Amino acid sequence: MTKRRHYLRETIAANTPKAAEEAERAIRRLQSQVDERRQPRTNASVSQLIERHLELAELDETTRRTYRGYVRNHIEPLIGHVKVGAVDADVLDSYYAELRRCRHHCDRRPFTEHRTKTQHECDQRCRPHECRPLGASTVRQIHFILSGAFRQAVRWKWVSVNPMPTGKPPSAPKPNPRPPTADEAARILGEAFSDPAWGTFVWLAMVTGARRGELCGLRWSKVDLDQGTIVIDTSVAQNSSKKWLKDTKTHQQRRLTLDAESVTLLRKHREICDENATKLKTKLGPNAFVFSLAPDNSEHLVPDSVSQRYSKLAARLGIDTHLHNLRHYSATELIAAGVDIRTVAGRLGHGGGGTTTLRVYTAFVSEADQRAATALFNRLPSRPERLSERERIMRNPRAPYEAIAAKLGAAIESGLLPEHTSLPPAKKLAEQHGVSEGTVRRALDLLRAWELLDDSRQIRPMH
Repeated sequence: MTKRRHYLRETIAANTPKAAEEAERAIRRLQSQVDERRQPRTNASVSQLIERHLELAELDETTRRTYRGYVRNHIEPLIGHVKVGAVDADVLDSYYAELRRCRHHCDRRPFTEHRTKTQHECDQRCRPHECRPLGASTVRQIHFILSGAFRQAVRWKWVSVNPMPTGKPPSAPKPNPRPPTADEAARILGEAFSDPAWGTFVWLAMVTGARRGELCGLRWSKVDLDQGTIVIDTSVAQNSSKKWLKDTKTHQQRRLTLDAESVTLLRKHREICDENATKLKTKLGPNAFVFSLAPDNSEHLVPDSVSQRYSKLAARLGIDTHLHNLRHYSATELIAAGVDIRTVAGRLGHGGGGTTTLRVYTAFVSEADQRAATALFNRLPSRPERLSERERIMRNPRAPYEAIAAKLGAAIESGLLPEHTSLPPAKKLAEQHGVSEGTVRRALDLLRAWELLDDSRQIRPMH
């Protein structure tokens, strides 16, 4: 990278008694590193490594732009000058601590955060700086950028060991999707349908859970109203004023089945698009977009403009939400309806066969499980009544002594054996029932336990 020779150095204190011997060992150690090619092959800095890595990495344009923003704002100012061979656990821990201290990486001196860098008159939007930590998810993104770069550095022999596993980025924050409630969704749709085309866009976002760029890039050629399906394989990306068509986020093509109401809305929307085009003496082409401001639907909507319009709609209604929450609404409603996770993941375009869906919507899956358990309980037959031991013996005696106790107990409770009378001796009862005296004694013990008989075999009064 630097086109300069790279020297391995190690300093031995000259005032020690065995300085010469230690120096000889250091020479052999460094020479061994060179012979085994375990030494750093460059004096390049972290900034140079990451720039080289981003040039060669196969990244989506929007991902590359996001990564470069992180590098520009959070990596270059802090550790961009550090040599790749000098990065270790101590450097990484100090670096992450600084990211968690202040997202602007201030020098702890007070200053004013201005609303713009151009000449302006300060107002309430220009306020004293307050240190706020960088979000945990952003710090983890930066960690992943550095990890990818250092994996390449090991492959290129720029460093001998990847230091990133020694760093400890913050734990991943728990996803907290906040879909609108059913009442809020109804109010949003009611307001959106004041413009039928805009209402259809919001309805489709709510029903399909598609991303905003995917709906902006949807063409009529991908809509089959007879079969009631749409194919999502294109998305509109935006970087400030620059816009372009690209694959979906996970590079998947997915076919979604629509309900009858959605098909009806799309038919009506197509009729309106055809009528507007005819009035302006044009017609929709084979690649016309479903949602467009152009007379012939030849231009897609702008994703940022769509989000801004939705946010203004929600603000008018006093609802704290944004467009992406409609995607959460679709997912949570499907889960609540009992749709399996793999199907939900397929409709949303999540990768990993449902892993992402489970991670994001765990709370809603748990809630759906509770409702499923309740629904199953309501369909189960009534559980059998739990009987006491006395009731069990009276209804279904299992042993001879239980049968004798049940028979005598029934006679006492029915009045066949009057109160204050004595039962015959055990020997006589044994002969009457054809059992041993021991069996009779066990039966009498049960009657005493049930308080039907006293110790002298006399029948107790019934209360």
